[in-house]
Amino acid sequence: MSEQDRDYLCILKLRGGDSSALEDLYDRYTPLLYSVAMRILRSASDAEEAVQQAWVQVWKSAERYEPRRGPVAAWLLTVTRTRALDLYRSLSSRKRAEGQVDPEPVNTPADPAGAATRGQLSERVRKALGSLPIQQRQVLEIAYFEGLSQSEIATRLGAPLGTVKSWTRQGLMRLRELLPEEEWA
Repeated sequence: MSEQDRDYLCILKLRGGDSSALEDLYDRYTPLLYSVAMRILRSASDAEEAVQQAWVQVWKSAERYEPRRGPVAAWLLTVTRTRALDLYRSLSSRKRAEGQVDPEPVNTPADPAGAATRGQLSERVRKALGSLPIQQRQVLEIAYFEGLSQSEIATRLGAPLGTVKSWTRQGLMRLRELLPEEEWA
């Protein structure tokens, strides 16, 4: 059974309320999800909170997963990224209201089992992004890690909205060629 088939079977079991399926996904994907949340939030406690919120959402909304839209891993990453960005915005708003900015040091817990796999995937993604023209790479990084809309990116870069949309589309198409989904799921 492939990893994607195993993941989809877990989603089907989740829909039926099988908590062991959640445990299986949790054990395999939490280190990856945590690393994405850390990249966005830069705080261990905030990243843990975002990942916890993501798993609660996965448990409650497993029926929303659509296999035709991509692998389970991509769905889990999207849910986690969304929760992390929501928390980031909430914390930023609170800090602005309080008039303070007090970053915590970044401490990532060790995970020897998944570190090699994540390291390889991370290196492949880094190389793929590095091979993109600067404009395409820049709009993708801003959209993913800062959660800005294409309109906000256009304003920040001083570029027309249509151009930003083109860069985004071209960059994503090139990444899809360089990183086929069956290789990273």
